[in-house]
Amino acid sequence: MDDYKLLYDNQGYVVIPPSVLFPSSDTFQSLLTASLSVTAKTRSGIWPHRRTVGRQFPPFDATNEDSWGVQHVMHPDLGEDARVFREWYTSDEVCGVASKLIGCREDELQLELFNLLINPERHDFTLRWHRDDVREDATTDEEIEALGVWHHGVQWNTALYEDDCLYVVPVSHKLPRTPKQREHSSSPNPPKDPFDMPGAIKATLQPGETIFYNSNILHLGTYTSATPRLTLHACMGSTRGGSTRARNILQHGVRWMEEDVRFREGLNGRGKAMLQRTIAMKNATGKDTGYSQVN
Repeated sequence: MDDYKLLYDNQGYVVIPPSVLFPSSDTFQSLLTASLSVTAKTRSGIWPHRRTVGRQFPPFDATNEDSWGVQHVMHPDLGEDARVFREWYTSDEVCGVASKLIGCREDELQLELFNLLINPERHDFTLRWHRDDVREDATTDEEIEALGVWHHGVQWNTALYEDDCLYVVPVSHKLPRTPKQREHSSSPNPPKDPFDMPGAIKATLQPGETIFYNSNILHLGTYTSATPRLTLHACMGSTRGGSTRARNILQHGVRWMEEDVRFREGLNGRGKAMLQRTIAMKNATGKDTGYSQVN
């Protein structure tokens, strides 16, 4: 893991092979089956919590019928599928990698978000270049300040099908945007060509591969209705960050994690402790955190 940690710190992302996060092919197959199930529930309207075409960031527009993501896949209303996701998210493999990359102890991990990225059925859709918790009109000084505290968490995409949707700008998790990069990331509109962004690369994943990345790296996702996408999308944080991650996490409407007794009871011992740390972070903010981005 030391080599992965070095790459992650230097580049802002690292790709990890399936063998690290999937102790057996059964684990991968269970996640694939559960993902297909919750996607079908979302597209049929049974599951209402989704990311909708036309909205890049929360809050999402519930009236648009086309979806590019499934929210809250650990929610107990999703039954057996949710159990599969909960067990993997709180597993030795996932928590071990997350704590190593963040640089914290496992008993400092916070339970945060677990969603699913899928292809829209009727529209192509592209996000704009962004950092998850730094707005596009941030000054250079504001960017430097924000980047300085964003190492207390990690985000990841795990491909269940081949995935070439994510673009990143390596090392941008450490540096404010250059004038040219600002030109390509100061508009709410998506780019015509992601490679117009200076330094951009495409992060192609094979099934089972995972890209862990600092979510304040410059990045975007492209979504085409022509190619199936099924990618686990999650993040985890550390108590060492205090309340720095609160807005980015709480904006997704995760009150159910605190209020639904079934969710807490369905977690293993590690998961329950992680959840309690997240609740403590929420309580410490003492206010409505608002949204990280404006659509």
